[in-house]
Amino acid sequence: MAERFTHIENGRARMVDISAKHEVARRALAEGTIRLRKETIEAIREGIIEKGNVLAVARVASIQAVKRTWDTLPMCHQIPITGIDIGFDIGDTAITVRVEVSSVARTGVEMEALYGASIALLTIWDMVKSAEKDGSGNYPFNEIYGLKVIAKEKGSV
Repeated sequence: MAERFTHIENGRARMVDISAKHEVARRALAEGTIRLRKETIEAIREGIIEKGNVLAVARVASIQAVKRTWDTLPMCHQIPITGIDIGFDIGDTAITVRVEVSSVARTGVEMEALYGASIALLTIWDMVKSAEKDGSGNYPFNEIYGLKVIAKEKGSV
């Protein structure tokens, strides 16, 4: 059986019409990790990064991103977000970000969770880049990796 692409019609990209779908409770959890130098992790813990509170800024950036996913990803629907929770797991040389998004909508929230995690990770990088640069102005140790959906659920309202 040939695969049917729902976002392409007559060779043209289109946004899928979800008006016939029923609203249901939806939840998605995504995570990703950023690798940093041990000294940078300690500076984050001690609250001495020159740009300010790294995790607080990353949390706000993630919330803003989740609420505006539709504005950046062309095929995402604008959906009502009913909840956002962002958590950080701080290790010796890495921070893992977990973003949980919930909604009562006609389509899922996994892209919102992934986008929120991505923006939180990028914000962390931006907040600590002066501490992470090497002598040539590059970032040989830094890496963002492991971006994935951990859980996706839907159920009745």
